[in-house]
Amino acid sequence: MTPDFVRNRALVTGCAGFIGSHLCERLVRDGHDVIGVDCFTDYYAREIKESNIKWLKEQSNFIFCEANLLDTDLLKLMAAVDVVFHQAAQAGVRASWGKDFRIYAENNVLATQLLLEAAKEVDLNKFIYASSSSVYGDAETYPTAEDLKPMPISPYGVSKLAGEHLCALYHRNFGVPAISLRYFTVYGPRQRPDMAFHKFIKAMLRDQEVVVFGDGNQTRDFTYINDIVEANVLAMNSEAAGEIFNIGGGSRVTVREIITIMEHILVKKANVRHIENQRGDVRHTAADITKARSRLKYEPKFDLQMGIANEINWLRTFQTEILDT
Repeated sequence: MTPDFVRNRALVTGCAGFIGSHLCERLVRDGHDVIGVDCFTDYYAREIKESNIKWLKEQSNFIFCEANLLDTDLLKLMAAVDVVFHQAAQAGVRASWGKDFRIYAENNVLATQLLLEAAKEVDLNKFIYASSSSVYGDAETYPTAEDLKPMPISPYGVSKLAGEHLCALYHRNFGVPAISLRYFTVYGPRQRPDMAFHKFIKAMLRDQEVVVFGDGNQTRDFTYINDIVEANVLAMNSEAAGEIFNIGGGSRVTVREIITIMEHILVKKANVRHIENQRGDVRHTAADITKARSRLKYEPKFDLQMGIANEINWLRTFQTEILDT
């Protein structure tokens, strides 16, 4: 602990998820007091999320609260909190169409508004909202800067953009010190089972088909989980408020190139099958992180080779518990 360390009391929503659990671990290890909230939505197996917070629940400076933000006394929950990390959300671009959009409206828009309503009544140092590169849609320029007009092409992207707008409104009208971090395709250990890297690696470990949407030439700016966590910590310690920041990994590559990297690490050839593009999937993403570098001092440290190897090792270690679910 550095001499100028300030111990914060943090609330982390979605604490049992991929990003939330990693963030909680970092905060706890850094010496902060953390309240983690999760309602274990059925988007994927509860057992996976339970395993994500097993270590955390053994720590004296972590309190777990199983609760749904939509019907919880948020003011009571936030009464003694300095920082809110709002990671909870209904994930998934492809699942956000049709009647299921109601779930996205409730969990991504209404839950965020309720949190902000409570936040304006307490003395917070920071409210950090987990947004997404999905808000850009098919951007006009790459790399994409924060001042480009967002044009989401999926209901999920619309719901995340609505959360950003709510953060801006509550900052402007009530002084809530809100920051939105636009994450670009996060990967690494504990990645959700519906995400591409997880699915590709699992298929290759099982000698099954690797199913790719489209031609495989679409690109993404992939960001390793530790870099995402670092960005949140930097945002917590910054003077920024009422702002939006891109958080990318600086590794924009095609899906075909990702599979080649996996083949090299696993020393086996992937059996790839291409299927049609999915509605709402953007063709390319690339983050201009100039603003995050300047204002937050953010600098991604993990390259794809290292990050993918770490995710592969995690899936191998937990293949009985995770791969067979």
